[in-house]
Amino acid sequence: MNIRVGILTAPEIRWERRPEGVLLRDVRIGIGFHWDRKEDQLFEGTMEIRDNGDGTKTAINTLDVEDYLTSVITSEMSATSSIELLKAHAVISRSWVLRPIKTKDRYAQRQKTKDKISQSWLTSAERRIVWYERDAHVGFDVCADDHCQRYEGITRRDEHPEAARRVREAVEATRGVVLVDPTENDAICDTRFYKCCGGRTELFETAWADRHYRYLESVECPYCNTKDVRVLRQVLNNYDQETQDFYGWTVRYKAEELAEIVREKSGIDFGEIEELKALKRGPSGRIYELEIVGCKHRMIVGKELEIRKWLSKTCLYSSAFEVERDGTEWLLKGKGWGHGVGLCQIGAAVMADKGYDYKQILAHYYPGAQLKKIQ
Repeated sequence: MNIRVGILTAPEIRWERRPEGVLLRDVRIGIGFHWDRKEDQLFEGTMEIRDNGDGTKTAINTLDVEDYLTSVITSEMSATSSIELLKAHAVISRSWVLRPIKTKDRYAQRQKTKDKISQSWLTSAERRIVWYERDAHVGFDVCADDHCQRYEGITRRDEHPEAARRVREAVEATRGVVLVDPTENDAICDTRFYKCCGGRTELFETAWADRHYRYLESVECPYCNTKDVRVLRQVLNNYDQETQDFYGWTVRYKAEELAEIVREKSGIDFGEIEELKALKRGPSGRIYELEIVGCKHRMIVGKELEIRKWLSKTCLYSSAFEVERDGTEWLLKGKGWGHGVGLCQIGAAVMADKGYDYKQILAHYYPGAQLKKIQ
């Protein structure tokens, strides 16, 4: 089965053909996050440069799903990860990408009726609740950045031939295997993942639509609080290793700085911020409804990613934070990196290092889900 991946949209796309594949220049990664940057990336498969008719073009890479997975795994993590972690990630990345394709009619109906979940919101002068979903893309199945799952071609996969061999081994060992929900007629699971939960995983409904999945219950994770560089190098690729305070972190703002950030990111002039009140938290401590009270305006904002965007020049590591005032300064003391739903990549890396196999890792983070070969 082939998949179409949207790599880059820009007024002009610079590319060149090489013996190994197609090289794209200035591919933007980590869009809107603290590792936002541009890279040159190499891709196998076919590459289409589509004219969008609005002054922009989009590069779309078409390739086999299993080949796509070898690149996703090495883009999301380091190819030097343990084989059991690679197998676990192969299963969840395959499940995540095949779920909407296998339910294409349902997603097409959403598009037809405009009942989209890609950027859903309840908005008024007092309330803005937003989440970002995967059906936002037109003309391709998934994008190549963190909005979907990282896919950076063969750029990192082929940097280390032995590591690349192990990634292919992990994909081949789990070929066609996905996680399914036996309580929903073996529907493919929505296998979300992220970097670090901060000690407990989160519920789907705190980050996306108000729907509860039984296999995405909140579970304790006693594994991701680690400073073991050897393990972290397995799961964090080069630019992710720049982030070292992922488990426990503190952000400090001057009062005028916070007011300016919120004004810029929200488009609303709150004036001086008087209160940041967590109205609703998930079991991991992640806030999914926050009331911002300013001297000029007050509003409730959610869900977790929108909160993270509004309170940072880039994006907070997570919404699992406590708020403190220190004179004229604001302190956000948080934990974890990412939305916290599903598999904790750093926790899973530690589990694999402790001797757990991929089935045990998946059973921990997706309780009640079952493995099934579908192709």
